[in-house]
Amino acid sequence: MSDIYFPPRELAVMSVLWRLGSATVTDVRDALEEDLAYTSVLSALQTLEEKGYVRHEAEGRAYRYFATIEAEHAGGSALARVRDAIFHGSAERMFAQMVADKKLSRKELERMRQLLAKRLGEKP
Repeated sequence: MSDIYFPPRELAVMSVLWRLGSATVTDVRDALEEDLAYTSVLSALQTLEEKGYVRHEAEGRAYRYFATIEAEHAGGSALARVRDAIFHGSAERMFAQMVADKKLSRKELERMRQLLAKRLGEKP
């Protein structure tokens, strides 16, 4: 499962599962920004389950769905695609773009600095 790709609807469903920890079809439907039919949400969950990214457990007459992969794992794969497609494989250019984002708070920038220092084996 090294290269993970989610089409937009599947990503939206996975995002709900990651945020809530687990959810029924109705929970997912209610949490989505897009107004989808119950059957559309169910279909997305079943597809994700077939791909091995979701599992379910019976809960009364309904099923409760759980993500089987961590958001960070999927995020790493997505970032690698962005790095390769947009920044021509350059993590430095991608990082420079992120740091230039005016919406980042000082706290976020300080945390990024700490992560870099740790990665370089320096004291933050």
